[in-house]
Amino acid sequence: MNLSSWFHRSVSRNSKNNKNPEQQQPHQNQEEEEELLGVTQQLIDHVKSFTLETFKNFPLQDNEAGDSNTETQTSSKVRKDLSDWQERHAVLVLSKVKELSQLRFKLCPRHLKEEKFWRIYFMLVKSHVYEYEQLARLKRITMTNAKTSDTSAYEVEMAERNQTASVAPSTQ
Repeated sequence: MNLSSWFHRSVSRNSKNNKNPEQQQPHQNQEEEEELLGVTQQLIDHVKSFTLETFKNFPLQDNEAGDSNTETQTSSKVRKDLSDWQERHAVLVLSKVKELSQLRFKLCPRHLKEEKFWRIYFMLVKSHVYEYEQLARLKRITMTNAKTSDTSAYEVEMAERNQTASVAPSTQ
């Protein structure tokens, strides 16, 4: 499965969910998700200013373009160029900003590969989404550390309990 088919399925799945009122999330949860993913009105206005030339003429250096030998892969051997946060952001911004969706349709794959399109996009919006992406990264690290410390506490408690049980004198 390539990146473009993943986006197509995700966008179509989101649009199907939005048509069914029983499956819609409350409006407040949607706004919270948009805020967490950095999809603000300021970002939307910025993205609407993009043109075909914005992407075609973007000065992407060869070392920034990525190397197929250094790509990250998931356990299912699918190319994964975007972080989870970036994937969720991309799906949301495509559904909110139809102009970006149309640009992507015109550019990919005729003029740009999908991976290059998203690399350019995230460079163009970095000033708008950087703090949101970093916040999400910090939350993920904090949650991972909390899970690790909880496990460590249980392990220490179990070790202490086992040690006292083996040291306790037998009462036979």
